[in-house]
Amino acid sequence: MSKDENKQEEVNVDKIKIEQFDYNINPYQAVTTEIDEHNEQHVVLTNISKPRRKQVPEYTSQLRGRIVEVPKEIYEASGIMIFGSRIKSLLFTTDVAVIRNSNAQSVMAVYPFTPQGTITQAVINSSSVPVFAGVGGGTTTGQRSVQLAFQAEIMGAYGVVVNSPMKSEVIEEINKTIDIPLIATISSFHDDFMSKLKAGADILNISGGAETVALVKHIRDTVGPEVPIIATGGPSGEDITATIEAGANAITYTPPTSAEIFAEVMKKYRHELDETSEAEF
Repeated sequence: MSKDENKQEEVNVDKIKIEQFDYNINPYQAVTTEIDEHNEQHVVLTNISKPRRKQVPEYTSQLRGRIVEVPKEIYEASGIMIFGSRIKSLLFTTDVAVIRNSNAQSVMAVYPFTPQGTITQAVINSSSVPVFAGVGGGTTTGQRSVQLAFQAEIMGAYGVVVNSPMKSEVIEEINKTIDIPLIATISSFHDDFMSKLKAGADILNISGGAETVALVKHIRDTVGPEVPIIATGGPSGEDITATIEAGANAITYTPPTSAEIFAEVMKKYRHELDETSEAEF
């Protein structure tokens, strides 16, 4: 083979390599929530036609073109490093369809029923990001919660979450049993968070309703900068920013339900059909 042929072959190979690494950037539809003038939260569908971060190549597909996005203000949080993953956002849901179509960095699978291993396993299997599983605190407590925590670890949970009523004695037993983070929820100024930390809670999850920002600040001022704090962010970007500035390292975000998203999608479809019908006439 001549030198010219070798040179031509190298050029062709280089062309193939360039074609293989071309980025295929497609538009997608962001699902977010906004507060209207009546202070009510509603679903918003936004068509995104180009990457918002110019230095970050981005790929989406037509069939996975609708994404539930966490509020951008959450990215201002410091995050919490857990097993090498830096987590700033936690999606507060057990809806596997929403979990599979969200850009949240993790999932907090806590629900108002007795924790069940089948639910925990379903969420972990459906999620492509770390899952923190609820193991009780109110009705479910004692040895049952200890066993649920151990099962969650075996199933692959990144951590377990106990609700506000969980007694420090049970937290201590869970801490002795598992080798993943134990997250204790704090819901009011009357909650003894210091006792829960001493019992073995690794992370505090603040859910104080309208008092969340003040509660986060109070706890941060008391425990100092070392204790990791997760907190509910509130309904608006301003609330999330205030919660972070008060001392939260990560934010839980409650996404719209599948039913709420479906309602907005169907409204959009009906609007498009109406416009098409009017154009025809």
